[in-house]
Amino acid sequence: MTPSYLSIQGVSKRFGLFAALEHISIDIDKNEFVCLLGPSGCGKTTLLRMLAGLEQPTTGRMIVDGREITSLSPAKRNIAMMFQSYALFPNLTAAQNIAFGLEEKKLGKKAIAAKVEEALDMVDLSHAAAKYPGQLSGGQQQRIALARAIALSPDVLLLDEPLSALDAKVRQKLRREIRRLHEQYGMTTVMVTHDQEEALTMADKIVVMNHGEVVQVGTPEEVYNKPANPFVADFIGAINFFAPDRFEHKQADNQRLFAIRPEHVRLLPDESECGIPAIISEMEFRGSFYRMFLAWEESGQSATDVLTLDLLATQARKLGLVRGQKVWLEFPLENLLSFEQADVSAGRG
Repeated sequence: MTPSYLSIQGVSKRFGLFAALEHISIDIDKNEFVCLLGPSGCGKTTLLRMLAGLEQPTTGRMIVDGREITSLSPAKRNIAMMFQSYALFPNLTAAQNIAFGLEEKKLGKKAIAAKVEEALDMVDLSHAAAKYPGQLSGGQQQRIALARAIALSPDVLLLDEPLSALDAKVRQKLRREIRRLHEQYGMTTVMVTHDQEEALTMADKIVVMNHGEVVQVGTPEEVYNKPANPFVADFIGAINFFAPDRFEHKQADNQRLFAIRPEHVRLLPDESECGIPAIISEMEFRGSFYRMFLAWEESGQSATDVLTLDLLATQARKLGLVRGQKVWLEFPLENLLSFEQADVSAGRG
């Protein structure tokens, strides 16, 4: 079996009595794009800073391409980190910001100039070479910070929530750009995010974290379709949870919790004995689809008994659905998730 390119082995980090990370073990392949995903305070940025050498682990080892880097200084790791704030020098031009790290590596002037030109061209900002950060938009600053990191030809590129300060449209464009550059330059990339959409669209592998521990590791499809516990199911995408007594045929005992994604709930065209009756309490138009909030018929409008369903806008209009309407639902068995009671208690964040 081929060893992983980047291996994090039993890493823990304590600040006094507080455990920021507990026995983290992750294996990352060469050229893989990995997202560390989790709520604020779960330890993902602490882990990233330890990879960069800005924090030291309390226990454990970190290995890159067969070389242990656990005790190495940041300068000796050949790992580049792009910070959430971009950390551009305000008194240097875009070109000078990119050149700064290269000068620290003692490269010749011609080599630096060539790398700066290539980096600016890579992010389509050659025209902004002489501009200062204050003269650039947020998206342009982000691309300069990214170019500066990539220009160093790092073994591993670390990204700390690089898109969080940008508006939605720019964020969508730049996540495609980051993914394109990752593939073009064959980098091993580790990105921290709390945005599940970013993780699902950008990552080859997602590491879901909570309370300083790794909860699940898998492809975007695996963590979305086969979540390890209710926390993962709830954190990644919308989901409906309900007890087994919702099913007349009692598919499981009360030690299990059922769940289903909104897009998997089926709306039956007519009243059906096999269907589960519900009342449409709210309808949100979301462009291509409607997100509907329904209450179990017998529970009235109780907020604790709301079920979410996603329906194509064309279908919703065709059926003439309105608030207060009674409908019949079906939960396909192939899309139904269930969790044991042990998973339910362990998975709550």
